[in-house]
Amino acid sequence: MSFVKKSIAIVAGSISLAVGINLFLFPNELLDGGMIGIGLIVNYLWGFEAGLTIVFCSIPIFVVAWFRYRPYFYNSVHGLLVSSLFIDILSPLRNVKLSEVLQSPLESSILGGLLVGIGIGTMLKFETSTGGTDLLALFISEILRMNVGVVILLIDTLVVTIGGLLLSPETLLLSLITILVVGISTSLMTLKIIHY
Repeated sequence: MSFVKKSIAIVAGSISLAVGINLFLFPNELLDGGMIGIGLIVNYLWGFEAGLTIVFCSIPIFVVAWFRYRPYFYNSVHGLLVSSLFIDILSPLRNVKLSEVLQSPLESSILGGLLVGIGIGTMLKFETSTGGTDLLALFISEILRMNVGVVILLIDTLVVTIGGLLLSPETLLLSLITILVVGISTSLMTLKIIHY
């Protein structure tokens, strides 16, 4: 696969992901799963930048990847850094006022999940990822021969449940909808990358 195609996929996927997070999830204090969800939880509770938090929390998984899955390390480190950078750079989108329909928490959870799933799926389709738990899900999906979107959905459910307990019941319910949409859209985007 050419370097140019992979680079375009990383940037396009990162922008889609960052727009979904900043324009739809953040204004309604919604969560995604995985490292993104952890970054959002830390941001909501303590105000640390979500993208930077994602990078720091992903370090242990990348250490494992370095020693056991070196190709995944190289294929994901760029996705992690670029997507985390875009999440923080596009944070001014959090203040954009959309129509009341688009700003409602339910629609925001669906639209945000769709954009995040398209972003993750775009990167996975071009053999890269945001790293973190996406990278972990890719390892698990290869071992268990499962679709990576399903594995991401399982990990995300755990993170969102913990985050919802820390934040609010409404956050939990709407964030579960978000990760369901992320899982479905990621699965649809990645149908051809797992060969049975």
